[in-house]
Amino acid sequence: MVDFLRNGWALVLGASSGFGEATAIELARAGMNIFGVHLDRKATLANVERIQLEITRAGGESHFFNINAADPEKREATLDQMQSILRAKDESIRVVLHSLAFGSLGRFFPAGSEKPITQDQINMTLEVMAHSLVYWIQSLLRRDLLKSGSRIFAMTSSGGRRVWPSYGPVSAAKAALESHIRQIALELAPLGITANAVQAGVTDTPALRKIPGNDQMLETAQRTNPSKRLTTTEDVARCIVALSHPYTHWMTGNVIRVDGGEDITG
Repeated sequence: MVDFLRNGWALVLGASSGFGEATAIELARAGMNIFGVHLDRKATLANVERIQLEITRAGGESHFFNINAADPEKREATLDQMQSILRAKDESIRVVLHSLAFGSLGRFFPAGSEKPITQDQINMTLEVMAHSLVYWIQSLLRRDLLKSGSRIFAMTSSGGRRVWPSYGPVSAAKAALESHIRQIALELAPLGITANAVQAGVTDTPALRKIPGNDQMLETAQRTNPSKRLTTTEDVARCIVALSHPYTHWMTGNVIRVDGGEDITG
């Protein structure tokens, strides 16, 4: 497995925290070089520098791009730079991870003076957390940066089919993301490229901490999980490394649960 990954390149969308951060570091430990796309203000850039240092310590090369991943012009300009680097090395992208967690939370029909979620907020959430995956893959294919054996992963959650107050727009985005993965898997199968969604268990990440009622979600997950603990970002990252093995070429179009059995007790 390491021989397959060694000196290859991965593209991680959402590389500066949570699942994207952990996966970028774990792929580097497995021998890969990392392109990281993230959106951070000056106050959080120190963490990005720390992640790149971890990648360097693991022996990997990294290039990080601080952009809005849903902006078409920024996407193409960033891919221009990536393509130039890859051409010089005669390489392609072997692993893509979509782990963008930027969206709006709010009720469709709130009580009292609370404002309902707006059309723009719903559209933005779907664009960033779901539709952007399609556009990045289209651009990578157009540039011939994905080859037979490439692996595409997208982070989903049980929220794609379950309800939680204020989670409506993100729930819709996760459901759309899973649908996009199935379509990508169908259309790219003849090229030898696989696409799977990874459904993590409840994990204490910055994105989860933004959900109202997250303390209850964390407590319930820890109590009901068969292993009596929460999922960690490292749990998920290590599974993504394992799923990048060439032997997984016949696994595509799935929602793969990485949750210690949490979903079967829910």
